[in-house]
Amino acid sequence: MKSRDSEPSGARGSSLLSRITLYSPAEVAKALRCSEWWVKEQARKRRIPFTWLGGSYQFTEEHVVEIIRVFEKTPASMTPAPSAARRVPQQRKALPAGSALLVARVPRRAQRAGEPGS
Repeated sequence: MKSRDSEPSGARGSSLLSRITLYSPAEVAKALRCSEWWVKEQARKRRIPFTWLGGSYQFTEEHVVEIIRVFEKTPASMTPAPSAARRVPQQRKALPAGSALLVARVPRRAQRAGEPGS
């Protein structure tokens, strides 16, 4: 019985390989305008997608698109930043019985600056 596909299996594989382009870390770095070291470091830490072939990192076009998506930053909402908004002072919690509020000491430089004869 003949298979539906009349191409030999080797021909099918070669057409698939002709459509896949692999890029080196240097090529990806140039396209992303970053260093080759950064690309390799992100791959080593598994923060970006990659293919490991022949003992080196390789990247497809889909990998590069995903890298851009991973590091994409969206604009913050239009609400004012917390520092710009008026802050309401918080009340201090009551201290447990037998404990005291800690107060920072005056630094020695400040102590010496206030001494007479300095």
